[in-house]
Amino acid sequence: MTERPSSLAPMGYPVFRGVWAASLASNLGGLIQAVGAAWLMTSISGSADMVALVQASTSLPIMIFSLASGAIADNFDRRRVMLIGQVFMLVVSLGLAACTYAGVITPWLLLGFTFLIGCGTALYNPSWQASVGEMVPRSVLPSAVALNSVNFNLSRSVGPAIGGIIVASFGAAAAFAVNALSYLPLLFAIGRWKPAVAVSTLPPETLGSAMTAGLRYVAMSPHIEKVLLRGFAFGFTAIVVLSLLPLASRDLPGGGPLLYGLMLGCYGIGAIGGAFLGGRARERWSNETVARAAFIGFAVCAATVALSPNAWIAGLGMAIGGVCWVLALAMFNVTVQLSTPRWVLGRALALYQTATFGGMALGSWIWGVVADRYGIDAALLSAAVLMLGGAAIGLWLALPAKTPDNLDPLGRWQMPHVALDLRGRSGPVAVLIEYIIREEDTRAFLEAMHERRRIRRRDGARQWELLRDTEKPEVWIESYHVPTWTDYVRHNQRRTQADAGVADRIQALHSGTEPPRVHRMVVRPTDWTEPGLQTRTPVDLG
Repeated sequence: MTERPSSLAPMGYPVFRGVWAASLASNLGGLIQAVGAAWLMTSISGSADMVALVQASTSLPIMIFSLASGAIADNFDRRRVMLIGQVFMLVVSLGLAACTYAGVITPWLLLGFTFLIGCGTALYNPSWQASVGEMVPRSVLPSAVALNSVNFNLSRSVGPAIGGIIVASFGAAAAFAVNALSYLPLLFAIGRWKPAVAVSTLPPETLGSAMTAGLRYVAMSPHIEKVLLRGFAFGFTAIVVLSLLPLASRDLPGGGPLLYGLMLGCYGIGAIGGAFLGGRARERWSNETVARAAFIGFAVCAATVALSPNAWIAGLGMAIGGVCWVLALAMFNVTVQLSTPRWVLGRALALYQTATFGGMALGSWIWGVVADRYGIDAALLSAAVLMLGGAAIGLWLALPAKTPDNLDPLGRWQMPHVALDLRGRSGPVAVLIEYIIREEDTRAFLEAMHERRRIRRRDGARQWELLRDTEKPEVWIESYHVPTWTDYVRHNQRRTQADAGVADRIQALHSGTEPPRVHRMVVRPTDWTEPGLQTRTPVDLG
């Protein structure tokens, strides 16, 4: 029996340990800034809608820009992208502190600054999360993700309280200045990291092509689609507590910025416990069971905050919410990471963030509107009912089991002999593969080709078709197109070890004396005038 890695095993890797420690300071500053922004908005605007929009303005950029950031993370040096994102947030935080200190801040200007900070987070997060797998082995990746949750929630357990003290004593501008300084340790740690960068013989994908490839991969990956749906549902409903907590804290006996910080501290303490419990929970129960428990537990949190007569009971509810928040989001994150190969991991994580933070942004706005019209308690209780519905979704769309596939590159494909003077941009390329299938194997062949179709399309193939010869029924032709020769090479290099089973099944069903014959054809119109090749005609490259 394989021993489960220790929860602290990732700390044995110096790079992860250094970045983790620096992230602790950065997260602490971010939460101090969040307290300052939320309380500043409460002070300069009495509208629940505007207060809730502070959370939405931070989440919205992640929903809008994460896919582009994921494409950048998968095609460029992730370390450099992380540095750019951190420097951008440092500059914006300094600007926010200066405007607040000068007394020129307005509700909409505050939202503009928090939106820009969210843009920096959107750029940084996909590269950071995809880089965790470069800092630690795959075997301890779940523990590394859990430790990152511990990191954030260690900050959450004390950061909001410190933020409340800073805001109450020195004002919001001081909180924003502290946040700006908190970026410096992380910039230093990332700057010292020298990851091994894989050298690719292919040019980077264009931003549009890379984004399309990421969307296509996720659309053709049922496991990831389920995670995105549940992440959206969880973000949409659970964010009600964090969005309306400044107002709920204000209305409790003794309410004020300090109590708001303490409420978030209770939430953070619960989240730390949830991070350490997460490994045992995932080991003992299925992913779906953990997800349902998280939805139900957070419904209890929202209802407790709505109905509690004092801060002690509300704090207990917040601690329960913290446990469930980390159980759900860490499990979703690990599932995406273990269900995605490295070449598209940044985009898959970005789409997961887009779904989850999109739910948070939409939920922040909607629950703010509900609170303005019907009251804070009504908004919290309504969201709690919807959380129970989020748990029930699993009856129809259960999350995947926790046994991961081997998504390392298959490495079987070799560059074919090419008689034409092809360039990377040459194309389109049509590929035809000829199989000889016995009549009694037809059903098994069709079942295998159904899965092959999903894999081909997932990895970039277009116009996939399966053809049968009318004169020789035992002859079958698999046909698909790719835009260019570079895309054809990239398509074949994306094959993973988990895909090998389908290829082996199809190969075993082929009854010809020779392997399946592959034809690689360059598609050309009749008015083709490419210099140097005008006299050539499309030929078989097999």
